[in-house]
Amino acid sequence: MKTAALAIAAITALGIGGTTLLSQQSGRGESLQQTQSRSIKKVAGWKVSEGRFIEGPYKGFLCESPKREDKVKWTEKEWKAKLTPEQFRILRNHGTEPAFCGVFHDHKGKGYYKVVAIDHPVFRSDDKFDSGTGWPSFFQPYDMDAIWLKPDYSYGMTRMEVLDSKSDGHLGHVFTDGPRATTGLRFCINSEVLEFVETPD
Repeated sequence: MKTAALAIAAITALGIGGTTLLSQQSGRGESLQQTQSRSIKKVAGWKVSEGRFIEGPYKGFLCESPKREDKVKWTEKEWKAKLTPEQFRILRNHGTEPAFCGVFHDHKGKGYYKVVAIDHPVFRSDDKFDSGTGWPSFFQPYDMDAIWLKPDYSYGMTRMEVLDSKSDGHLGHVFTDGPRATTGLRFCINSEVLEFVETPD
């Protein structure tokens, strides 16, 4: 009985000591676990930290609009002066073009695609595939910082919206039914908001 009491006392003492040590390590009078849990939140059910998904199919992707020195912050009037009405409807008002109507849905050129008006590369032709959906489809973006993802609950659906990181313009949506041999993702993008830049072979 005496031995058990001593063991409990020792465990309690270790617990207190461990908490004190962690508090000292955090430098803010809180445990390391408290610090970590405070910096980790969830977006669409997936854990995120420091503006990126840290788990799930979108791990590593930005989940909020990043701060960029070259961020485009034009007014609505300025955007309308630079875009066609259809480009404005899609890029700035989250619209969608009809399936199989976009110029790039079956495009097979060699190069990369950038966002209209802002000269921002977002996808490469090497990452394009035929999804059969009628929209240009890619299994990954130009790079991890080219786009960011935002939950979209419109029309009674749960989807992940794809926005460009330079102007926060709407490009399309990403789904988890892409090619399993690559990333398993399908970035379903509107042709109308893209421009193609051909590159040499």
